[in-house]
Amino acid sequence: MKTFAQIAAEIAPQITEMMPWDAEELLESKPETLIIDIRETHEYDTMHIPDSINVPRGILENACEWDFEETEPDLVTAREKPVLLVCRSGNRTTLAAYTLQQMGYENVISLKTGLRGWSDYELPMVDIEEKPVDLTDADHYFANKILQEQRNPDSKD
Repeated sequence: MKTFAQIAAEIAPQITEMMPWDAEELLESKPETLIIDIRETHEYDTMHIPDSINVPRGILENACEWDFEETEPDLVTAREKPVLLVCRSGNRTTLAAYTLQQMGYENVISLKTGLRGWSDYELPMVDIEEKPVDLTDADHYFANKILQEQRNPDSKD
């Protein structure tokens, strides 16, 4: 049996990943880039990159196609545009980037380190009301919150 991390590591060489500072340059040089945040809606509402679109991972494939309730027209028509995928730490976007490539997207990029790295690099984020998010609040939000019962009982922590 493979773990999520093992699957992501196997797929990583087949996709394009980009660090936050490179993504910042991409967004400046190619403003047509579509930013897709694949986190759950409650995560997105807390804080996200300005001008990003929330398409949770669970509906991503339907959002890429016409004739679904989840259809996101900007995403359907972006197969030839740069598409920057964002999640919390960069793992979910690895799988999502691979999937979009299989669906014919030509320029898909996974934000390596995700919003955690984006925040660490002090790039702007906004809340549900599009108001800037304070970096201290972002640091608190991205702090590891794994509960004891969520930890592997076989680990030596």
